[in-house]
Amino acid sequence: MKANELKPGMAVNMNGKLYVCTKTDHVKPGKGPAYVQGKLRAIDGTGTAEKRFNSSENIEGATLDRRNMEYLYADGDGGGTFMDTTDYDQVDLNSDILGDALMYLAPNAQCTVMFHEGRPVLVELPASVEVTIAETTPGIKGATATNQLKEATCDTGLKTRVPPFITEGEKVKVSTEDGSYMSRVKES
Repeated sequence: MKANELKPGMAVNMNGKLYVCTKTDHVKPGKGPAYVQGKLRAIDGTGTAEKRFNSSENIEGATLDRRNMEYLYADGDGGGTFMDTTDYDQVDLNSDILGDALMYLAPNAQCTVMFHEGRPVLVELPASVEVTIAETTPGIKGATATNQLKEATCDTGLKTRVPPFITEGEKVKVSTEDGSYMSRVKES
């Protein structure tokens, strides 16, 4: 495939290693040819790489099989057990594959697990998730004039900062990119 077809979530083979693209920018400078700036994450957990491709350059793509899965439970070693929602097969994923994904997943949460040649390689989280505040300090009554945030721990173990009016037991929406508070969840 051509480099200008590269999009987040696609896999590429470079130097004998498999990478997943997490971000792309198409740049057309005033001088010189257009290029694609890609942020790639190594599947084997060895880190990320920033790579600049000439937009007409050919890159070797890899096929990833995306499966909708449900997170069941943590195994105690930083890994977790997931169940395929179509055929109910269970897969154990270790902490190398999961990274910090378990901080955003409550039991029975849905996510996408990517497989390469039948082997799980990456968990793709939605842009935001709903979590319950398990522990936080009480807010100061009438302190609405300031834009200060307080520390909070979620039921998944995620630590984030929330506005003073958020109390324990409330559901909030947080970004999976950086763990930041987005909004309250309205109960229907």
